[in-house]
Amino acid sequence: MPDGLVAVVKRECPACQLVVPVLEQLAAGVGLTVFTQDDPAFPLEVPWVVDDTDLFVSWGLGLESVPTLLRFEAGQEVERTTGWLRDAWEGLTGQTGLGPDLPPFKPG
Repeated sequence: MPDGLVAVVKRECPACQLVVPVLEQLAAGVGLTVFTQDDPAFPLEVPWVVDDTDLFVSWGLGLESVPTLLRFEAGQEVERTTGWLRDAWEGLTGQTGLGPDLPPFKPG
């Protein structure tokens, strides 16, 4: 797994659809790799979105729900959060002002 931020999402998840602007913010700023479980074009057709429709990565990470945001250092997972909770996402990423137009919380 690449070092840095990794998100796992799927189109059929309302919370995943909600966080698309945050994913774009992170990708444009600190950098992000997004694995998408059900639609290779979701959230966008861009180089930082990776097809995981075979769920190989998702199973390998032991995911129970999406969206899940993870941080990797030296190839190892060091932190994760599930669902959308602005405070948790900001703490994990070290970024402030994420999703200013979104509600502060939406479960995955």
